[in-house]
Amino acid sequence: MAVPEFARAKINLTLHVGRRRDDFYHELDSLVVFADIGDELAFSDADDLALDIDGPFGDALKAEPDNLVLKAARALAREAGIEPRARIALTKNLPLASGLGGGSADAAAALRGLVKLWKADIGEAALHRIALSLGADVPVCLYGKPVRMEGIGERLTEVHGVAPLDIVLVNPGVRVATADVFARLDTRTGTDNPMPAFHGRDSLIGYLDRSCNDLEKPAASLAPAIREVVDALCTDEASLIVRMSGSGATCYGLYANAGDAAVAATVIAREHHDWWVKVARTM
Repeated sequence: MAVPEFARAKINLTLHVGRRRDDFYHELDSLVVFADIGDELAFSDADDLALDIDGPFGDALKAEPDNLVLKAARALAREAGIEPRARIALTKNLPLASGLGGGSADAAAALRGLVKLWKADIGEAALHRIALSLGADVPVCLYGKPVRMEGIGERLTEVHGVAPLDIVLVNPGVRVATADVFARLDTRTGTDNPMPAFHGRDSLIGYLDRSCNDLEKPAASLAPAIREVVDALCTDEASLIVRMSGSGATCYGLYANAGDAAVAATVIAREHHDWWVKVARTM
């Protein structure tokens, strides 16, 4: 029987950037949550390691020479001292290079699923180390809860009191390279911004209103469609917060209830047939 895993979309509600380190990574401070939409994976026994990809964005992913899911499988097998044998099915529902952590979430789901399939005796510290070796966003996707992400992504602090949020996610169908976005970054709000204790939605919205995503401006300079998405979300008076997630190009709008979110998504999808528009709820 196959072992299923869900790779939830990662949403950077905030993203503050600090100094560039000697290893060329940048110090980050981000409030991250996860949505009830994402990619689907299933793991079953096999004589070798194989990956089958389908889904709305599967064809684009098939062109990549070595998927991060396979790298995660090999890294886990090395750590566990076993042969990497499994058939992995990946249904790619999230757009690629979209700021939703799709590839990182898939890799994290692969680690979780294969630990179960292989009954691997791997502790949390080892899993975290493997995740970080695969990419800066993989540890937070492995954690999968509302969290404050610091450093380059390795320091995670669970955040309590983050109320579920009704959200509209919009991607204009453009891909932006994270390295190119950072290359255009000229304003850094730093990583010493205080994060208050949250007590429901109102306190969270208040904090978000005082925060930002430092990468939004440079990403929009590379892909002007991002600004179009932000403007479309801001046009709806029911939106509480509008911002880009991660390094783009997906942007989000937060709403007071699911009804307002559904109405906004319907209007945007009707006016922009080539955009990816989804209603979701944060967990």
